[in-house]
Amino acid sequence: MCDFLAGMFARISFYPTLVYNLFMEKVCSRQWYNRIDDVVILGALPFPSVAKQLIEKENVKGVISMNESYELFLANDSKAWEALGVEFLQLPTTDIFATPCQNKLIEGVEFINKFTKNNKIIDGKSESSVYVHCKAGRTRSATLVGCYLMHRYHWTPERAIEHMKEKRPHILMHSKQWEALRIFQCNLKNVNV
Repeated sequence: MCDFLAGMFARISFYPTLVYNLFMEKVCSRQWYNRIDDVVILGALPFPSVAKQLIEKENVKGVISMNESYELFLANDSKAWEALGVEFLQLPTTDIFATPCQNKLIEGVEFINKFTKNNKIIDGKSESSVYVHCKAGRTRSATLVGCYLMHRYHWTPERAIEHMKEKRPHILMHSKQWEALRIFQCNLKNVNV
């Protein structure tokens, strides 16, 4: 019952919180997305206009969505990304109350790893970047990106979060996200490179 209520609350709050995110980007220094390293970009829901910018300016060749399917109503889905020549992976995770399970975190890091191999760096970014997003690019997607940073750079959860906050100050990690990062760190040997 608790998961049902959490899911219903996430659905009901989706549009009001999306409007809030749009408002915050317009009135403060928040950006819709931020480059975290040479390969990964962490951001909010990619509307079609943002998708075009990501492909043309950021060399995005892969996208990971942490959104539930109903959240992609205003954004590109797998068919739209495929039509643009971009690989797409959806790892649906309920907003607000949930964190991605370890299997999703491993799958996401393995997906990103495909783009880190044999990549050339051009102007500080990879010729093949990956956009990782949820609704706001603050919690669900930040959890996955934290795991990727821990895997790629052999960082602690604290160092990964510190780095992300330097690039995207408004990420938001609660106790569940910290726990997921710590479990991932203990299981790093299970991630294929």
